[in-house]
Amino acid sequence: MPRTQNHLIYHSMASKPNTLAIDIEIAKSLGFDGLETSGAKIAAFLDAGFSKEELKERLGGLALPGIGFLIDLERQGEGRTQMLHDAEALCALACAAGAKGIEAITGPLDIRVFEAGAAERYPGLYRGLIDLPTAEQTELTAANLRAVADTAAAHGLLVYLEALSWTPLNNLEAQLRILDRCKRDNVRLVIDFWHSYTSGDTPEHVSRLDKELIYGVHLCDSLPFTGGIPDEPVLRDVPTGQGVLNLQEWVDAVKSTGYTGWWSCELFCKRQHQDNSFAVAADLKSLMESLVAE
Repeated sequence: MPRTQNHLIYHSMASKPNTLAIDIEIAKSLGFDGLETSGAKIAAFLDAGFSKEELKERLGGLALPGIGFLIDLERQGEGRTQMLHDAEALCALACAAGAKGIEAITGPLDIRVFEAGAAERYPGLYRGLIDLPTAEQTELTAANLRAVADTAAAHGLLVYLEALSWTPLNNLEAQLRILDRCKRDNVRLVIDFWHSYTSGDTPEHVSRLDKELIYGVHLCDSLPFTGGIPDEPVLRDVPTGQGVLNLQEWVDAVKSTGYTGWWSCELFCKRQHQDNSFAVAADLKSLMESLVAE
C-alpha cells in the first residue's frame, strides 16, 4: 500500500557517479516514493538531447520534493547578481522536472578559508561573510534568501534552506533567525542529521522545532567528530547506520514535532558510490523503513 505520509525519498547523492536515468530506475524499481536530485543531473539529461516531455515521462510516478543546489546563498556584489541568476536557472530546471522546490545552501564551501592566514595564502578563494559580525551575516543572508524566495514564488516553488555546518550561521538557532528576518512564507528548513551533529545541535534541539518549518529530512550518518572545522568528505565517508549517530534518536526527535513529511537518504560514502547502486539503495530503503515506520 502506498505511503500517505513519511515518504521515503531516494537521494541522487546515494549514487553520485550515476546518471539521472539510473537514479530514476533505482527509485522506481525499489519502490521509493520519490527522488531528490540535483539541477546538474537534470541539466545533463536535457543537454544530452532529451526533451522536457521525456524528462517528465521518465519521472512519472515519483514525487520530487525539491532539487539542489543553490550554493553560496550569501554572495554579495557581483556575486549576488550571479547567485540570483543561478536561482532563476535552478527554478527553471525544477519546473521542467515537476519539482516542488529548490535547496539553498550557505557558504563558503572550501574549508581552507578557515586556515590561519588564508586570506593571504589563497587570495582568490571565496570567503563569503566569515569576516563580518554575526548580526550582519544574518541580515545579508536573510536578504538574499528573501530575494531567492521571491524568484521561487514566481515559479510556484518553495525554497528549503540548508546551512552547512562549517559555515557561519550553521546551527538551528541561527537558521531560525534567518527565516525570521527573511519573512517569506515559501521558505522552510531541511534537517540534515550530519550538519546538525557537526554544528553542535542535538536531537533535543530538533525536537523543539515547529513542524511547519521543517520541509524535509536528510537521514544520514557520521564518523566521530571531536570539534574544530568539520571535514565533510572525511566525516561522511561511512555507510548510513554504521556511523556514530543514534539514528533512531534523531528520527524520533523529528517525529516528536508532529512532522510527517519526506525523508531523503543523502549519502557520501565513497565505497558505496562505487558499489552496486541498486543493492546500496535497497539497504538504505530497508533501514529508512525500520527507522521511520509510519
